Amino acid sequence: MKRLVFILFTLLAIGIQAQNRPYADEKPVHFGFSLGLNFMSFATPTIVDPIDGKEYHARVSSLTPGFSVGFITDVRLSRHLNLRLTPSLHFGAPTVTYHAEPSTGDDRYYATTSLPITIPLLLKWSAERERNYRPYLIGGGGARFECMSRNEKDPIRQKVVDCFVEVGAGCDFYFPWFKLCPQLTYSIGFLDALAQPIGTSVDPDKKIFHTSLAGLINHQLTLSFNFE
Repeated sequence: MKRLVFILFTLLAIGIQAQNRPYADEKPVHFGFSLGLNFMSFATPTIVDPIDGKEYHARVSSLTPGFSVGFITDVRLSRHLNLRLTPSLHFGAPTVTYHAEPSTGDDRYYATTSLPITIPLLLKWSAERERNYRPYLIGGGGARFECMSRNEKDPIRQKVVDCFVEVGAGCDFYFPWFKLCPQLTYSIGFLDALAQPIGTSVDPDKKIFHTSLAGLINHQLTLSFNFE
């Protein structure tokens, strides 16, 4: 991480010496790729009916970083507005914590694994360029396809298809051969992503992880570095 930060600051120091790629934003279409970190979470509305005399309240107690990679297609609409299609693959493993009430100190934990493909269609509004940097805002929505919800024995399975809205901000830094664009986005699913178990396939010892949930809403914070 220290080496990565050093390299980024070195590139920025080199890039501000002169105006680089003065006509880069005038291309009608350009492409790129993205690498980044994601932090997946769930909104977990719970069922208040007691189970074995206890009420279990579920939530994601910690944010574990995952990895993201994607492809960028950018279409210029006007001087300040661009349309972007950025299909991406994300890997994450959020852990859901179940707190029992009345408290007995026997909280339960379940680590999920998620591998979604997201296909967002976004509008990017950019400010005026100042030498070699140009801040921007971005927003839109898209579809999410979960690739890891195939095991019927998992107590927490996500539906294959979800939809989401996404907002974020970033800044374009211009270098002689490419643009580096650090970007922070936040997406919220607006469908219930919790898949119902099939028959009695779920392990009885783990069934509580599902029966305590009334739904599952995807949330994701992504820090990406776009190369265009």
